[in-house]
Amino acid sequence: MNTESNAPIALVTGASRGLGRSAALHLARSGHDLVITYRERADEAETARREIESLGRRAAVLQLDAAEVESFPGFGERLDALLRQQWRRSSFDYLVNNAGTSGHMKLGETTLEGFDALVAIHLRGMYFLTQQLLPRIADGGGIVCLSTAMTRSAMPAGGPYSAVKAAVEMLVPVWAKELGPRRIRVNAVAPGAVPTDFSRAVWESRPQIREQLIAVTALGRIAEPDDIGPVVAFLCSDAARWVNAQRIEASGGQGL
Repeated sequence: MNTESNAPIALVTGASRGLGRSAALHLARSGHDLVITYRERADEAETARREIESLGRRAAVLQLDAAEVESFPGFGERLDALLRQQWRRSSFDYLVNNAGTSGHMKLGETTLEGFDALVAIHLRGMYFLTQQLLPRIADGGGIVCLSTAMTRSAMPAGGPYSAVKAAVEMLVPVWAKELGPRRIRVNAVAPGAVPTDFSRAVWESRPQIREQLIAVTALGRIAEPDDIGPVVAFLCSDAARWVNAQRIEASGGQGL
């Protein structure tokens, strides 16, 4: 296994499956070592770790509930210990804020519990996790936040999810300006529809949605996780060193 100590380290939240796993694997292929987090699927996270290591990179797994702000100081301490032990470093280079959950609800059907759950993980948790980890991100590194193509279009039942992701997109240029003196770039990736476990309930409850989305996507198909992972990896590379404060949509031209 390649164990170069100067390899950039990326931390990807929610990387046991779906878009997070794809992002982690593409980062590994581009030469990054990985710290990946999972909430409850330890077995899938371990599978992802082994796949990363099979690509010749170092990888480690940490448990994290990205909605539980109170747990973040403890997570930071566990990360510190891991970085010292496995990499002999006190910092990492790229933070990919990917962890999240789906939630489609119309205005008249929205519950306080459902609304708060989306805010807790996609906005409140993401915000304060980034705050907690910021001192550990190396100068010249980067932050990538996952958003959605739904911030550009109006989709019935997409209100709360689109709203929290729109808030994330607004944070991107603000953080880019705040962190400019440290040369930390901040960008967002906005995927279009991707059938993963993340949104399984939507796809199963509306089987007609696949053909509807294909019909309104310029490239004529539904995305796969591996259509999104390379975009994240690009933003965590020197090739993107002058890309900052941007929302990059990866939707195949959905809803043009």
